[in-house]
Amino acid sequence: MPGPYVVPVHGDTDLPAEVDVVVIGGGIIGSSTALELAERGLRVALCEKGGIGQEQSSRNWGWVRISRRDPREVPLMAEALRIWQDLDQRTGRDTGYRRAGIMFTCADDRQYADHERWNRNLDGYQLDSRMISGREFKEMFPNSNLNLKGALYTAADGRAEPQKAAPAIAEAARDRGAHVLTECAVRGIETSGGAVSGVITERGPIRCNAVVLAGGAWSNLFAGNMGIDFPQLKVLNSVLRTGPVEGGPEQAIWHSDFAIRRRQDGGYTIASGHENVVSIVPNSFRYARAFMPALMKEWRSLSFRLGLRFLDEARIPTRWSLDEPSPFEYNRVLDPVPNRRLSDHALAAARRAFPVLEKAEIVQRWAGYIDVTPDAVPVISAVGKVPGFYLASGFSGHGFGIGPAAGRLMADLVTNRVPVVDPKDFRFDRFFDGSKIELISGF
Repeated sequence: MPGPYVVPVHGDTDLPAEVDVVVIGGGIIGSSTALELAERGLRVALCEKGGIGQEQSSRNWGWVRISRRDPREVPLMAEALRIWQDLDQRTGRDTGYRRAGIMFTCADDRQYADHERWNRNLDGYQLDSRMISGREFKEMFPNSNLNLKGALYTAADGRAEPQKAAPAIAEAARDRGAHVLTECAVRGIETSGGAVSGVITERGPIRCNAVVLAGGAWSNLFAGNMGIDFPQLKVLNSVLRTGPVEGGPEQAIWHSDFAIRRRQDGGYTIASGHENVVSIVPNSFRYARAFMPALMKEWRSLSFRLGLRFLDEARIPTRWSLDEPSPFEYNRVLDPVPNRRLSDHALAAARRAFPVLEKAEIVQRWAGYIDVTPDAVPVISAVGKVPGFYLASGFSGHGFGIGPAAGRLMADLVTNRVPVVDPKDFRFDRFFDGSKIELISGF
């Protein structure tokens, strides 16, 4: 069965002639941006080439966490935690959100010290996050076989259902007047006097004064056709889910060998705790220098593959005219084949740690492409080269939980309001203005 089942969102039939802002991409980032803008009274069109939330927004682990993030993301994620608490009421729909806590386990003194050091990033936020001992972990999970030095336990963290969240947010945006257009790829942007004046979709033109590109793994390709170089690569993450299990942990738990999260249906989402697959593609060589620091730091957690994906991406046109079909119309949803080895190893490790999972039935497997930047920090920024063009992408596997706050920050930038957090660490120009690009320890 390909991909997880996503709550369907039926797109609008009519294409608006003119709006204030077009948001490209119907994942959680684009949907959250559309909701924020619509709530501020702007006319918004949310354009998605496939279905709402069909790609990585529905394929992630479902963790809503501030713990072990890159410190540059912490202020924005603190805002996200506040937003998630009221999101079901705000949207009038079920996102599956629950504040259930997340554990990052520590196998030894070194890991314990590293987690303890990281937790100082939360000083002043008044969030329930603390180090616990191995004995305390055992008391919380008496049926676990893990022998640990301890864990970082952030009770303020939570979980939500990826298959529900983006659709709920997009529908709420429509409730507030936004146009939600599915199977409506944007081919490109039109400008007047160098500034955004509209977009051309496969169904026709829409006039607008601003465009937000929240295209996930597709953003590099879209921006490239505009002559904008956005350094971005894709990483494959494989996931499985089980049927309902009684007596398993309520908290999401990260271990070097597995990551587990209880689902709303009583089953578990399980993935490798550290290993992902990186396909070698033409852009791997193009951005080799930009990504080298990250590669040197994270090479132990990456499995490189040279295969058909290289040819698949080599065949994708990097330039096209707006009066012809774009690559987005030929591939509506990225639905890669999961790596069974990684997910099987993760499940076996989770079963060793929690014997209650021994009888858990594998119900489904899937994979998704995580879009990553050289410093693993997203871009949430205006792109100065084209006035009226904004980019919200490159969330590097951290986008689901932070998504509602990223949408709020993006809306602040578009409407020229005082931003909810300082956006300097998310600016697009950091890749080109001589700033030091570094991967800071997070997760």
